[in-house]
Amino acid sequence: MDEYLKSNKEHWNEITPYHERSEFYDVEGFKNGRCTLHSIERDEVGDVTGKSLLHLQCHFGLDTLSWARRGAKGTGVDFSEEAIETAQRLGEETGIRADFICSDIYALPEILNKNFDIVFSSWGILSWIPDLKRWAEVIAHFLKPCGFFYIAEIHPFLCVFDDAVDCTELRVRYPYFHNPEPMKFEGESDYADSNATVTTPTYQWSYPLGKVVTSLISAGLHIEYLHEFPRCCYQALPFMTEDEQGWWRLEGDKIPLTFSIKATKP
Repeated sequence: MDEYLKSNKEHWNEITPYHERSEFYDVEGFKNGRCTLHSIERDEVGDVTGKSLLHLQCHFGLDTLSWARRGAKGTGVDFSEEAIETAQRLGEETGIRADFICSDIYALPEILNKNFDIVFSSWGILSWIPDLKRWAEVIAHFLKPCGFFYIAEIHPFLCVFDDAVDCTELRVRYPYFHNPEPMKFEGESDYADSNATVTTPTYQWSYPLGKVVTSLISAGLHIEYLHEFPRCCYQALPFMTEDEQGWWRLEGDKIPLTFSIKATKP
């Protein structure tokens, strides 16, 4: 395991207990029946009743379990032992049936021998992937013929802007284009719990939208659509405002904040 993956894994093991207790994830609400999936995912993925669904980078499993509640035969995968243990416990506590596997994405084909109707990922996962080409190949590997991959994700254009708490306007801070060497983040405030004390640095990569699409095409998948939206699932910038549906927006809805892709295996 390289130093970047090792450090990132340690970070997610440290932060998972904070996330489970956070208001952001609202685990108690989930236990009482709240669906953690946003309207974009629910509407675009559609009916999952009886379908097998592989959720890559599932964190501690709330979305995997929400898909299972909606009728999917869900399998969640994450490289954090703490996250997977938490997901398994929540499944047992709620009586929701889903499988969870602790694995690095790239090692998963060596562990899991199964194909799925749907491979799913969402919200903040791309920056943790060191090799986008291999990522897309793993997705294609696990899809059944005519199965589809779906992702709803923070738009890479949004990710270039300064997110410091005292920032009051759009100001470019981070690169849009990909660099094989990751950006190092240390001492950053956590998105779900600003009071969380986590000392392990993280290493993250940026990918332009074109590179994401091209990686899926190169893996043999057919792009059915690429959608872009002027709303985000969390307050990515301090001067965003929340609308009545719980989406975060910038004044005037002038730039894309979220994108979704559906890609089918021939």
